Amino acid sequence: MELTRLSDLAIGQYGIIEEIEAEESFRWRLQALGFRIGREVRLIRQALFGGPLQVQVGSINVMLRRQDAASIQLRATG
Repeated sequence: MELTRLSDLAIGQYGIIEEIEAEESFRWRLQALGFRIGREVRLIRQALFGGPLQVQVGSINVMLRRQDAASIQLRATG
């Protein structure tokens, strides 16, 4: 099973969260927003020039810095 980072998804692509590689306090913050192991996420759009990413987790849309999105490992699904 090959993993990819949330920051590497293409617009519209889905993935299942497999691992979150972040400091504990930030990992808790992500989990409070719905980023949990086994949840499906979708990349909605990317800002230009390395700006933030808009990500859908369940029914919630979240803006994440690209470097924070890189800490979330996914199994891409489509």
